[in-house]
Order: sequence, then structure tokens, then C-alpha cells
Amino acid sequence: MTTEENQQFSMPRIGDNAPDFEAVTTKGKIKLSEYAKDKWIVMFSHPADFTPVCTTEMSGFAEHQKEFEAMNTELLGLSIDSIHAHLAWVNNVRKNTGVYFDFPIIADIDMKVAKLYGMLQPNESETAAVRAVFFIDPTKKIRLIMYYPLNVGRNMEEILRALEALQISDDYKVALPLNWKRGDKVIVPPPKTLAEMEDRINDDTVEKVDFYLAKKELV
Repeated sequence: MTTEENQQFSMPRIGDNAPDFEAVTTKGKIKLSEYAKDKWIVMFSHPADFTPVCTTEMSGFAEHQKEFEAMNTELLGLSIDSIHAHLAWVNNVRKNTGVYFDFPIIADIDMKVAKLYGMLQPNESETAAVRAVFFIDPTKKIRLIMYYPLNVGRNMEEILRALEALQISDDYKVALPLNWKRGDKVIVPPPKTLAEMEDRINDDTVEKVDFYLAKKELV
């Protein structure tokens, strides 16, 4: 693959600033750096309008939109389709199922945003975006990335769980263990010095497996 092709299919990494762009959406034109000020963004791509798996996924985002809003999060969809196709699809799904996609969907007909975010992966497809999910925090930094192939739908519970985990980690300066969900204990940061290790060993306020692995309830 040439240098130009590598750049075309570059993939942003966790911790990167979210690449800025301007785009036409079903809610009008947006510029990412100015969109959803002081909020999280969950930006997700789907391969194509009027396709079965994509319809179930977009419906899932729509049905859980209020949960995202309660977590100070805006949704932002994308596919390599025209704005006219998007509008027709939104109307078709609402007519047939009663579900309304009331969030912006980027019309990425020139594939500009898909290429910028590595959503086009040539071994999967050169003309359809894979099922990518980007979690972008209020500072416009990418905090988590998920990629799924064209033929496997995403898990909405995991997307919501991951978003909440990121926010809890930020708010309380803790880590989250395997399968963490709301109400579970969190992991406190491990000691970084001998003195901190001794303090942890003698600390009866946390649940310890050992000094390096300790959990506590969130208050």
C-alpha cells in the first residue's frame, strides 16, 4: 500500500484529538469541533441505508437516545449515502416501525469522514464503512473505539456500559474491572511507592485481593 493509501485509510487512536471536519447531516451542516459543546459524542458508522442490520442498529440508537442524553451525550451517525437517501430511510423506518432517527446522520457521499476516521477498511470493503463507534469526550479527545465487520451488529448494552464506565472513571479517578456495571465496586489506583504500598496494606476501608488490587464502593 502506498503512503497516500495509508493516509487514506489511517485510523485515529485512543487518546488522539478527534479529527475535525465539516459535513452535511440530516440535522443540517455541522463542524465537529463546534458540535455538542461540553458534551460527549458517540459517533458511529453503518455500511448503508435501507439494509437490515443497519436498520436494527440505528433503531437501537434511537430507542436509547434518552439514555445517552441523560449521560450528557449526543449521537452522530454516518454512512456513505446521500442526504436524500438518509431522509428517505429515516422516513421509511418511522413509517414501518414507528422509530424515528432524531439525531444527525452524516451524508458522507465523498467518503471524506469515513477515510479520516479509518471507517473504510479495504479488506472488508472499499465502498462501505465498517461498523465503527467512536467515544469522544467534551474536550474532543477520542477515548474509546469499537470496530465491527459488516455482517455483525453491535451490542447497545455494551456501548452504554462503556460510556458510563468512561464517565465514572473520569469523575472518580478509578478503574473499572471485568464486566463492571452500575452499582458494582470499582478499582482504586494501585500504590506507586513503598510508602503508599504500606498504607494500602494497612487500609481497612477497601476490599483487598492484595495491595495492588483493591476495590471500593462508589459513594
